[in-house]
Amino acid sequence: MSTPDTVVHLVRHGEVHNPEGVLYGRRDGFHLSDLGRQMAEKVAAALQDRDIVHLRVSPLERVRETAEPLALARGLEPVVDERVIESTNVFEGERFAAGANALKDPRNWRYLWNPFRPSWGEPYKQVVARMMSAVHDARIAATGHEAVVVSHQLPIWITRLHVERRSFLHDPRSRQCTLCSVTSLHFVGDRITQVSYSEPAGDLIPVQDKGAPFSAGGATEEKKPPA
Repeated sequence: MSTPDTVVHLVRHGEVHNPEGVLYGRRDGFHLSDLGRQMAEKVAAALQDRDIVHLRVSPLERVRETAEPLALARGLEPVVDERVIESTNVFEGERFAAGANALKDPRNWRYLWNPFRPSWGEPYKQVVARMMSAVHDARIAATGHEAVVVSHQLPIWITRLHVERRSFLHDPRSRQCTLCSVTSLHFVGDRITQVSYSEPAGDLIPVQDKGAPFSAGGATEEKKPPA
């Protein structure tokens, strides 16, 4: 395998203060919880000694707050990029916790007819197009070094499925993209030759929030995309 010359790390934001269990999507006013801030500090500590020269973030508060410790540690000014924002979703603003579940309301079933697109939100192909455009701009900005893009679970996971040439159809509970996890795209030139994954803040994630069977705290995985 060729030695990567540039790495772009996709970092998911930390835990959000959301006692009502709202699907917050792109809404303003949702900030990191105290635990989320600890997660942000932990992922910054894990990355601060790496050769990171470029930092790119979603405009939403929870992402910018997650990026702050790393920006301070590396002396970087984050580039706010709308292309790495959360995906749109018709259920934004609905509750999915504390005994409420919008999916149990028959009036919402009309949105669930096509899980491949998906019919309830931004098309996966559109998510990939904007994410990969931002990833390549980050790669160019950090050529020969490393970049960090702080984003959201769905955009990061769909980007990984695309890179690994896997089906977009999936169970959201099985996404290998826990809070403050790091999905790293290793480039040789403009070609991705390897994907690696780690969870620097995995030990801080409450057991009930881990969900995915692959999300054991501190787990690390490496995978080579299909040729």
